Amino acid sequence: MDMTWITDRIAVGGGIWTAAHMVEVARAGVSHILDMQIEFDDTALAAPHGIQVLWNPIDDDFQPKPPEVFELGVEFARKALDGDGSKLFIHCAAGIHRAPMMALAILCSTGWEMEEALNVIENRRPVVDFAPVYVDSVRRYLKRASGC
Repeated sequence: MDMTWITDRIAVGGGIWTAAHMVEVARAGVSHILDMQIEFDDTALAAPHGIQVLWNPIDDDFQPKPPEVFELGVEFARKALDGDGSKLFIHCAAGIHRAPMMALAILCSTGWEMEEALNVIENRRPVVDFAPVYVDSVRRYLKRASGC
């Protein structure tokens, strides 16, 4: 299973796709999945394991992403991480663009500095490619969320 732990409770990776891969996700202790891929909704695969899923599908089209995409994801992640022992898996199809972009928004919304979050995500998951348009989308969301 393509899953990289960015923190002790947040992982980023590629698509789950199969029941066998979902078993691996469940064995890793994941309690919540933030599914960014437009290609497949994990909800049915996760249900037998009691894993909560937010399907927040967006295209990997290198176009600016609206703040609402981040609002949904950040709200889900923050509620998920409020639970003792909960673990969040953020993924898209390949774990290169969309999932890392959402992980960046989540980390920054919880107080991480943008550069620190970028560096940690890139160092732990070297396949990440932070497209400038996606980083700018995160910046716009954070500015809107902070009211600045």
